[in-house]
Amino acid sequence: MALDIFLLLVGMVLLVKGADLFVGGSSRIAKAMRVPSLVIGLTLVSMGTSAPEASVSIIGAVNGMNDLSVGNVVGSNIFNTLLILGVSGAILPLAIGRDVKRFDIPAMLAIYAALLIFAFVVTPLKLDIFEAVILLVMFAAYTAFLIVRAVRANKKTQTTPSGIACGDGAAEQSCEKTDAPQTAAPAPIEAQSDNEGNRAKNKRSLPLWASAILTAVGLAGIIFGGDLVVDSASGIAKALGMSEALVGLTIVAVGTSLPELVTSVVAAVKKENDIAVGNIIGSNIFNIAFILGLSSAISAPMFDWAMLTDMLVMLGSGILVLAAAVFIKSVARWQGIAMAAMYVGYLAYIIIRN
Repeated sequence: MALDIFLLLVGMVLLVKGADLFVGGSSRIAKAMRVPSLVIGLTLVSMGTSAPEASVSIIGAVNGMNDLSVGNVVGSNIFNTLLILGVSGAILPLAIGRDVKRFDIPAMLAIYAALLIFAFVVTPLKLDIFEAVILLVMFAAYTAFLIVRAVRANKKTQTTPSGIACGDGAAEQSCEKTDAPQTAAPAPIEAQSDNEGNRAKNKRSLPLWASAILTAVGLAGIIFGGDLVVDSASGIAKALGMSEALVGLTIVAVGTSLPELVTSVVAAVKKENDIAVGNIIGSNIFNIAFILGLSSAISAPMFDWAMLTDMLVMLGSGILVLAAAVFIKSVARWQGIAMAAMYVGYLAYIIIRN
């Protein structure tokens, strides 16, 4: 068990440093390409940090361990919403943007509702291949919608108030002369960062290829660190006599979500709110629609009625975030602390239940 404890610490270090590089690199890429940080958080960051969940669930489905696949993604989503958003909001209040409130959180809730209806109404206590394909189609539709939003946002940042598109050859000089103080491309986006001055200059001077390398190295650290944490924590749990079911619901779900935790906390500390929030919402959608959809298409999972409680908690946590977005427009410190406390209560419940 001593080796497992050592590997657990190594994995934690890799997660922290990897997340730091990943958030910094992806943020620079977003700004260099004039793509909103929110879109990067909802796609590149969320999918990258969900790689451990994808690995565990898909390998579990291939090996016929469907309980592990389902418990992993549902448990991870509850952890993501209640604990990660809670901890991030407790560190620094997280503003929830209008687009997240209007599009992304409702999309997440729609996917949650579809899973509940499929698993307990349409085909009770199982998820067949047709329903798995529907989840995959929902993910594809959401991804296409994100791309359309990114293209529209990019066009908006390249267009001056007079309607002249910057970067179109002859129009470039006009943009430089007439709209230098108001140009929507890199300066205003950089200005959204808390530290303008030297930090902004360093971000602009870093080549795009170097940012891409930083992002890739960070992602590798996150994935490898997450694997180390899950494997070593599972070894510790087994040495202490915990059941496989309890390990799947707690250690595996929490362990595979550690990349999201570290990434969102680091983003919150760096005041990259869009990445912090977008990472969680995007990961939740990716976990259910893509990971569970794909693993269920490989091997149809069977459920028990206890899983209904877990899925309702997952749905309720999403509704809680929507309520915060609609009525308060942020996750304040007191809300973050309350959400983290809710997760501790849920964790105690499933330990007692199992």
